[in-house]
Amino acid sequence: MTIYHLANCGTCQRILKEIPNLKKFTLREIKSEPITAKEIDELKKLAGSYEALFSRVAMKYRSMGLNEMTLTEKDYRKYILEEYTFLKRPTMVIGEQIFIGSAPKTVKAMLAACAGAK
Repeated sequence: MTIYHLANCGTCQRILKEIPNLKKFTLREIKSEPITAKEIDELKKLAGSYEALFSRVAMKYRSMGLNEMTLTEKDYRKYILEEYTFLKRPTMVIGEQIFIGSAPKTVKAMLAACAGAK
């Protein structure tokens, strides 16, 4: 059970405070310990695509002009590996379940899954 997050992200910190039994999770701070190619490939298997893991609200998305480009799955993977801010967060893995991002319904499902996590 792993949660990928950013220590300086207020939204991540707020969500982490809501998680019951947080000490049962491995917390991965993606700025100080960047995600690996193997990890992103495993996350993609659970998520169904690299695009599902990609954050379009990252500040660099516009500054790099990515909003003007048509990105492929290969591109999404490359950018997530190159720049930690492109991983949508928090991303939580519980067994074969993955919860990506901070949308209210995602957080609600995340918290419900945490309550039942062993």
